[in-house]
Amino acid sequence: MLDFIIRVFGIISAPGATVMMPVIIFILGLILGAPVGRAMRAGLIVGVGFVGLGLVTGLLGGALGPAVQAMVSKYDLTMDAIDIGWVPSAAIAFASRIGALIIPVGIVVNAIMLLTGTTKTVNVDIWNYWHFAFTGAMIHSLGEIMGMSGASAFALGLAAAALNMVIIMVIADRTAAGLGKYNELPGISIPHGFTAAFVPIAAVVNLVLDRIPGLKNVKADMEVIQKRLGVFGEPVLIGVVFGLIIGFLAGYEPVATFQMAIQMGAALVLIPKMAALLMEGLIPVSEAAQGFIEKHFKGKGVIYIGLDSAIGIGHPICLTCALILVPLSIFLAVILPGNRMLPFADLAVIPYIFVLIIPITKGDFFRSLIIGAIVMIVMFYCGSSLVDLLMITAAKAEPATYANYGAIFSSICDGSNPLTWAMINISRLKWLGIVILLAISVLLAVWNRRLIKKEAEKGE
Repeated sequence: MLDFIIRVFGIISAPGATVMMPVIIFILGLILGAPVGRAMRAGLIVGVGFVGLGLVTGLLGGALGPAVQAMVSKYDLTMDAIDIGWVPSAAIAFASRIGALIIPVGIVVNAIMLLTGTTKTVNVDIWNYWHFAFTGAMIHSLGEIMGMSGASAFALGLAAAALNMVIIMVIADRTAAGLGKYNELPGISIPHGFTAAFVPIAAVVNLVLDRIPGLKNVKADMEVIQKRLGVFGEPVLIGVVFGLIIGFLAGYEPVATFQMAIQMGAALVLIPKMAALLMEGLIPVSEAAQGFIEKHFKGKGVIYIGLDSAIGIGHPICLTCALILVPLSIFLAVILPGNRMLPFADLAVIPYIFVLIIPITKGDFFRSLIIGAIVMIVMFYCGSSLVDLLMITAAKAEPATYANYGAIFSSICDGSNPLTWAMINISRLKWLGIVILLAISVLLAVWNRRLIKKEAEKGE
């Protein structure tokens, strides 16, 4: 029976988000009472939006990758762990024993939390359950390294994956209101294992900035900046300027530098349009969800549709901060003592870091950039400390692909995820660590439930 379940969910996850998300949105729309035509159109528009985002982020990554490689050669950078990107990381996660079960486990966790009132997010983004599987797979490997039996190590990893999802679901709920207000994504939450992991760091740094004389009064709203700069504050020109800088640092010839500039300008213009298309597809489902809750669960407040953080990367802060962080990240990688990671393939995912930082900073560009720089430093050290464990996990998950890779590697997403790093280190206490993580997760869930009740009383 277990093998059958694993095969079924393997078939579901295999086509990826661009195929499965339209199907999921269509089915969800029907369940929530949307007319067949509207539900079908919503699913198809979401699918088109994902394809568009994939094409544009592919353009971004395709332009940045060679530029970074050129910088590595030009400045003779020598870190021993190359960033191979999120795609191999997802493959490692889904190829693991934890990954084989993560979709049914994730659906059960979400259902339990909804029934107990500890979340109001319906996480339909099942493709990105791989983030939870990645954490679980790493902890599974850690358990075996620490001498636990195969069954115990597997149980340790599976429990950690489930608890990772609980923590992320609470973060998604708590940032959803700000996401609607500052990112202009009403009715949406982002239970994304990578993006949501930076919220605790952002909240702490934001509180510290509130207490620093001088800095606490610095405000840099992106709309105000764009108005003051006039045409030079337009996304296309911001992209072109940073494209020129990146091309210059890479040592490109003038023609190649201008090509880089145009590509960066295009990315900053097109990504928000693709995100808006995604949002257009989700509106009918979001409206149906609110109608369903009002009809069947009156007084229970709103319900959020949990989606990939790709829907939020079109915000000007995400894109502008990300372009600044590309050369800054390489500089930090070089000067940070003890860093093993060379950022490369995953530089295109840097905008995803900022999606849930924006609600924390209330849309302030200056604070978002400061937090982003601090997050990158934290990630380099987290990633460096996890390199060896990641290599072991990769070799075990996909021996033919990774055991003979021929190089030491890591990834920004998820090999440098600070929440994954924290959970791994707590899990070094074996089952005591899982008990600690369980206690943290339960406390967060109970706290979230109380806040949900208060919000429901206010009609929020």
